[in-house]
Amino acid sequence: MFPILLAVLLPFADPSQPKLTPQQQQRIEQVKASFEVHRQAALRLNDMAQSIQSEADARKFVDGIEEELFGHRGPIPSKLQSWITHSMRRRVARAEFAAVSDPANLIPEQRVVDVWNEYVREIGAPEDALVTVAEVHNLRDGMYTGSQRMWGFGQSLWIIPGIYALDSNGKVAAGCRAIEALKVLHDMENSFISVKSARERVQKGVLVSDLLRQPQPEAAQPISKATPPNGVTTPRGSIPVRARAKRLRLNSRMPQAKAHPATIRAGAGASRASIIATMATSVAA
Repeated sequence: MFPILLAVLLPFADPSQPKLTPQQQQRIEQVKASFEVHRQAALRLNDMAQSIQSEADARKFVDGIEEELFGHRGPIPSKLQSWITHSMRRRVARAEFAAVSDPANLIPEQRVVDVWNEYVREIGAPEDALVTVAEVHNLRDGMYTGSQRMWGFGQSLWIIPGIYALDSNGKVAAGCRAIEALKVLHDMENSFISVKSARERVQKGVLVSDLLRQPQPEAAQPISKATPPNGVTTPRGSIPVRARAKRLRLNSRMPQAKAHPATIRAGAGASRASIIATMATSVAA
C-alpha cells in the first residue's frame, strides 16, 4: 500500500528530492498491478455471492474464494490448501446454496457460538473469550455495516458485502450464510478486539448500523473499556484466543517439553489449517 501512496503523492513532492530509480518505479507498478488483480477478483466474487441460483453457482463461488485465498500468492500460505479438500468445499457450497434458497436454512447464530466456544474450551483460552448469540449478532452487524462503508473506497476479498444474510429490512438476519459464518469465525480468531467491541455495544444496547444513522455529536465521548460478565478483563489490543492457540502450537513442536498429552494434542489441532478445516466442517454440517 505504501508504494501506491508514494506514487500518488510523488508529483507534489519537492522537485529537489531524488527521483525514483527504475527498480523502485518497477516495484510500484508491480504492486499496483497486484492490487488491481485482487480488486477485480473481489468485484467478481461479490457479484457471484449475490447471484447464486443453483448449487453449481455456489460451488463456483466457494472455489473462487479458495482461489483468491491460496492462488496467485494469496494471503494464506499455499501449504494449507491441502486442508481445504474438495469434499469440504462441496459441503460448504451446499450449505451456501441452501441458505440463499430459503431463510429457514440459514446457519443459526447459536451454531456459530457453539463452534467457537467449543474451540475456546479445547485450547484453554480465557473464559472471557466465550461469546453469546447477542455478541455474535452485534459483531456481524458491525462487519456488514463496515463492509458496506468501505466497499466504495477500495474493493477487497475481506470486505465483500454480498456474503451476508439480510432480512427484509436490509439488516443482518438472525442466521448466517456458510461463507459468512466462516468469515465471522476467522475474524474472531484473528482480531478478538472486535468481539470485545461488540460485547461493549451489547451492554449498551446499540448496533453499529443504528449508531451510523444517528446524528454525530460535536465531541466524541471516550469509550469505556468493556468488562466481561465474569469480571475478567484482557489487556487492550490483546488477542487471547489466537495467542493461546499459538502457544499450544509452539508446545506441540517441542517433543522434550513436559506437557500433558492432551495439551499437545490440542496444540497440534490448533494450527491455522486445522482451525479452517474444523470450523468449515462444523459450520457446514
